[in-house]
Amino acid sequence: MSGIFRDFQGLSGTMQENYPVLRRAQCFMVTGMIRHLPPSSAYIVTGTDTDVGKTTVAAALLRASQGRYWKPVQSGLDPATGRTDTQTMRAVTGLGDAHFLPETYYLTEPLSPHRAAELDGIVIEPEKILADYQKYVVADPTPLLIETPGGLLVPLTRQLLFVDFMAQMQTVAPAPLILVARTGLGTINHTLLSIEAVRARNLPLAGIIFSGLENPDNIQTILDFSGAECLGHLAWQK
Repeated sequence: MSGIFRDFQGLSGTMQENYPVLRRAQCFMVTGMIRHLPPSSAYIVTGTDTDVGKTTVAAALLRASQGRYWKPVQSGLDPATGRTDTQTMRAVTGLGDAHFLPETYYLTEPLSPHRAAELDGIVIEPEKILADYQKYVVADPTPLLIETPGGLLVPLTRQLLFVDFMAQMQTVAPAPLILVARTGLGTINHTLLSIEAVRARNLPLAGIIFSGLENPDNIQTILDFSGAECLGHLAWQK
């Protein structure tokens, strides 16, 4: 995987043309991703919270890598567009069908997967997701970008948090985590707690991509306390 991720410069323009919601977004500080992403056939794009920018970051990574995108569990639709995240990714990146894999579970309500599944009368079977993961990793050598629903500690079922499910995924095939974090008020606490949860389970953390307005002190404080790598910054203009 080393060297697969090319420079993001120019990607944001294409993304903005394809998806007007992203016109505020400008991605930079890209070269760090090329240097610091560990070699792997799969990466998990997760976040410190809901709506933190995971899908936008995943779109930029997908455009750069020309890999494949998979959201195993989709809960509800984007209220602004009526699209799933996979449909949004298609619109944002302009890539063809071969770059997108079907959700293992599509849930109609925009809620935590455990509750959305209950309301839909669906029983989520983690083994089914793991089987799909193994199939996708084995079938194609191109990088697989996996986007999680919500934050790390979102319940997948009543018995299993998604962060613990990610630990199960590592037994099938290694997939370093790319943590998307905000830059604004509250992010120091949220991000450091998220990193503690990751490290308590011995999950591989590739690093952090920050999303939001410029806030260099918050970013540096998180890096100083965590020792994590800064992979980049998706900067939002005022």
